[in-house]
Amino acid sequence: MNEMIDNKDMNEVMDILERMSDEELAVVLLKEFNAKTKALGQLLMNHDSELDHGNWKAQCDDAKKEVDDIVAKIKDHK
Repeated sequence: MNEMIDNKDMNEVMDILERMSDEELAVVLLKEFNAKTKALGQLLMNHDSELDHGNWKAQCDDAKKEVDDIVAKIKDHK
């Protein structure tokens, strides 16, 4: 777990969102994407010294899964 999101996936996600005919849905998906990637980034960059490594890793894994889920949800709108 050393990467938030692959650049190829990031470009594809942005392209899909920009091309969506339903602009309101695109905005909702973009906000959700931003929130999930922000949460993962904060976990990765700001390791809480109060957490043992196992708990921190589990939280990172959960956050990464949420990012993967929103990426898949966006890709479903291709």
